[in-house]
Amino acid sequence: MLLGDIITRLEDEAMAMQTLVGLSDIVLLTRVEAAAATEGLTIGGFAARAVDRFSSQASDEDWVTLIGVMGRTGDPGQACLRNILQFALRPPEAAAHACGCGS
Repeated sequence: MLLGDIITRLEDEAMAMQTLVGLSDIVLLTRVEAAAATEGLTIGGFAARAVDRFSSQASDEDWVTLIGVMGRTGDPGQACLRNILQFALRPPEAAAHACGCGS
């Protein structure tokens, strides 16, 4: 499935849940549910915001990693969504210093 199709599915909560279940990663789904609840968002809302946040805040290293992950899978859309959700769930200090420089 293409990423654009996945993003469109996030607008409908039932489809968003189906899409996230389709990632076959129960740990990630549980973390997304908890983060969404903490932030007062639906699961689809959290995922859609995660995509937006990645687009505006990801470092060059994050983008290179994403492209690499997408190139090694048969379903780049799902791999992209999984990677973006993991990005959104990182602690703020990890997101700020994804380069690993420790600053």
